Amino acid sequence: GSLDPYVVVRLGNFKGITNHFEKNQSPEWNEVFAFAKDNQQATTLEVVVKDKDTIHDDLVGTVRFDLYDVPRRVPPNSPLAPQWYRIVNKNGEMMNTGEIMLAVWKGTQADEAFSDAWHSDSMSPTGRFAANNAHIRSKVYTSPRLWYLRVKVIEAQDLVSPDDKSRAPDAYVKLQHGNQVFKTKPVQSRVNNPRWDQGTLFVAAEPFEEPLIITVEDKNETIGNVIVPLNTVEKRADDRTIRTQWYPLLKSMSSAMEDGQKKIKEKDKDKFASRIHVSVYLDGGYHVLDESTYYSSDLRPTSRQLWKKPIGVLELGILNADVQPTKSRDGRGISDVYCVAKYGHKWVRTRTIIGNLNPKFNEQYTWEVHDPSTVLTLGVFDNGQLNDSNDSKDSKIGKVRIRLSTLETGRIYTHNYPLLSLQNSGLKKMGEVHLAIRFSCTSMTNMINLYFKPHLPKMHYTKPLNIFEQEKMKYQAMIIVAARLGRTEPPLRKEVVEYMSDTDSHLWSMRKSKANINRLKSVFSGLISIGSWLMEISTWKNSVTTVLVHILYMMLVCFPQLILPTMFLYMFIIGMWKWRFRPRYPPHMDTRLSCADVTNPDEFDEEFDPFPTKKSQDIVRWRYDRLRSLAGRVQSVVGDIATQGERLHALLNWRDPRATTIFMLFSLVAALVLYVVPSQLVFLFVGFYLMRHPKLRGKLPSAPVNFFRRLPALTDSML
Repeated sequence: GSLDPYVVVRLGNFKGITNHFEKNQSPEWNEVFAFAKDNQQATTLEVVVKDKDTIHDDLVGTVRFDLYDVPRRVPPNSPLAPQWYRIVNKNGEMMNTGEIMLAVWKGTQADEAFSDAWHSDSMSPTGRFAANNAHIRSKVYTSPRLWYLRVKVIEAQDLVSPDDKSRAPDAYVKLQHGNQVFKTKPVQSRVNNPRWDQGTLFVAAEPFEEPLIITVEDKNETIGNVIVPLNTVEKRADDRTIRTQWYPLLKSMSSAMEDGQKKIKEKDKDKFASRIHVSVYLDGGYHVLDESTYYSSDLRPTSRQLWKKPIGVLELGILNADVQPTKSRDGRGISDVYCVAKYGHKWVRTRTIIGNLNPKFNEQYTWEVHDPSTVLTLGVFDNGQLNDSNDSKDSKIGKVRIRLSTLETGRIYTHNYPLLSLQNSGLKKMGEVHLAIRFSCTSMTNMINLYFKPHLPKMHYTKPLNIFEQEKMKYQAMIIVAARLGRTEPPLRKEVVEYMSDTDSHLWSMRKSKANINRLKSVFSGLISIGSWLMEISTWKNSVTTVLVHILYMMLVCFPQLILPTMFLYMFIIGMWKWRFRPRYPPHMDTRLSCADVTNPDEFDEEFDPFPTKKSQDIVRWRYDRLRSLAGRVQSVVGDIATQGERLHALLNWRDPRATTIFMLFSLVAALVLYVVPSQLVFLFVGFYLMRHPKLRGKLPSAPVNFFRRLPALTDSML
């Protein structure tokens, strides 16, 4: 009469299996199996109850359902009530005692049970990966709330050297929070009361699991320790002054731990008299950067009391993808694809579609939006954790960034975005991902008002951090976020978090340098075009245009009140003209802008070389020489710009007394003339002189240019 039951749910070649119970005739599973409509290869659903055995599993009974008779459930209708079904034995006879309770329905991904269900499109037909079901489910993650931990070491009293009590200790303080360490400068005091007045910043994450460890040392010998639990530290959301505290220094670390946890009794306390004066508090008025500054998805301060109401809702639908094979299995190229989307503190991960180059996700997610000048990031990855292969990394397939300010409110964008991957061998298109995105605004007035408010919280302007502190803290924040998300189930692996957060965006790359130079050229292309146009006017390349410009110039000089209105009207007309050519879809990764299409393989190999390098000495020497030649050209350009500026200074600093005298006399004469002659006549004369006909021009440089080029610079004094 014993029974070790389990259930097999089969539809065509796809089957899901429940856990088995030992010696239990009334088991409860409460498991859901979802079969995708696209994968249905049969018209009959079979629910088979079996008895687990060491040699051969015995058939207990079966319940069959015709798919045409299965009811359809559409939310918000209530879930279908389960009911008891008599099972049929292997001879096709209805059993009198055996029953199984279940519910069968045709539903959608909006069903409550869908997220925790077993999915047929996330499993191979053979059920080969059933043991790793936790690694393929969809999941929503929340990154930890990050704080700046500000610590300032002020002074200590009655320090005693651990090896020689008659000697004044050469003491320094070591502060440690997690893997973040800071050391003060050694200070020696004759009265054993050293004063440091040095501070630092750490990044701390909620919940505060790791304390702040303060250690006073003398030549690597410990004088005393203090353990400060962060949940006892005061928090502030503004720039008010926080009260400092004295902490007793305990000799052993265990005593310091007990004292920090308030478990040590007064009579058992170490009676060591040394103590340290520090200021410790959590700064919640800043936004702790944990991603690249240019792709920030959240700009709110840490303290919740400073958060404003959301201005809208962002809805993202991850529909499907079309990818290239990333690995081979059973003799054919396949990919086990999943997507990760990040905005603000919320990370989402779709379920993994196994062995399919055209996966269909059809999953929808929403975020609250607090600032339109933020970026949604979506990455597509190949799952490398199947078959318990925890050592292998998840391969990067591609990434998409969408800035919310480029979206029209209320409009649904449905578009295929290319998935581009930079590899050592060059640029490769890995496929496309089909997304539907909509940004809904609750109050257009509030959103327009945000455009005129500071980008970052108030504390970044009243008590600004220097750029070196921000970069250091950003790196530590990325490490903390990656570690916390890696401890979830299923984990978001470190390589996924780093790829989504662009942790290596600050590293040197020849390709990025070329791209930034081209961007700089594009920014100043308008000024260059205006300069070229003025050159054509001054050389009378088109006589009609030049005459019209002369007339316009006379009007503007005679009626200067028309200059600003004309400029703003011109900009309005340009904006209206370019409105016709506005982008219809959010911009995506641009290979031409990134210089990815003109970069040679060696530069890609240098870009993906880890830091520090692992290349051979000859390759490193060649790359160093190339970098020196490039830096030499940059150095020359910077020097030329500095030379022109120094020549301007030389007009009045008497480095060349004759040149300064000439310029002073010219300034005096010009002042007298401008006092007498109307300024409009002066501007007309200067303008007509610059636009004079080529027959009135000489081939040699003008006198002012010759005078300026003869002015001295500080290059003569450089070694």
